[in-house]
Amino acid sequence: MTRPRIGITTGYEDDRQQVSIHYIRAVETAGGLPLIVPMLEQPDAVAAFAALLDGLVITGGPAITLGLIGDLPPDLPPTDPARVQSDEAIFRAFADRPVLGICYGMQFINAQAGGTIYADVQTQKPGTISHSAGRGAKEHVVNFAPDSRLASLLGDSLTVNTYHIQAVAETGAGIRAVGFGPDGVIEAIESDDGRLVGVQFHPERMAETMRPLFADFVARCGK
Repeated sequence: MTRPRIGITTGYEDDRQQVSIHYIRAVETAGGLPLIVPMLEQPDAVAAFAALLDGLVITGGPAITLGLIGDLPPDLPPTDPARVQSDEAIFRAFADRPVLGICYGMQFINAQAGGTIYADVQTQKPGTISHSAGRGAKEHVVNFAPDSRLASLLGDSLTVNTYHIQAVAETGAGIRAVGFGPDGVIEAIESDDGRLVGVQFHPERMAETMRPLFADFVARCGK
């Protein structure tokens, strides 16, 4: 069986691209062929590479600045402009194929759709618990909307990890919130057409629990 080719974006620091092996293993185990997305600059090169792919995973990263509400806190640096430019270019080339956004990736999808992002949800949204492991956050429950794709895959609720300081404030055009933490923070989004899925937690670090999410994504990429 031919494996769907899944592009995986990377972090960027000190002129180096890097990505956690957990993303690679999650896609591979789900039946996909992981391909690292190079940070290309020429539009024709971006289009040519995107044409090789059946789907795209936008991985975690530092801070989103597009659609930002408030100022970034000292413990959260902005994403390097080179990565932002690269992510935007490859995302624009995926107007008709599935995309899975993880943490930064979910916020990125929402911001690209015109949505807004809390710079520091813990200080900006009253009653918010800590969602940053660096600030002592613990696992918490996410409740999924009954009519969502994620609920059909993962059930009505699930305990997840948490590593974020930012969070989606208002969803963008064609995007709806389908997962919520115990404090009401948006933990998952889906596009109205079902092509885009974003989760605020890190499913690639949750092994068997998140196998249905990656299996569904890879299967959609193969159609």
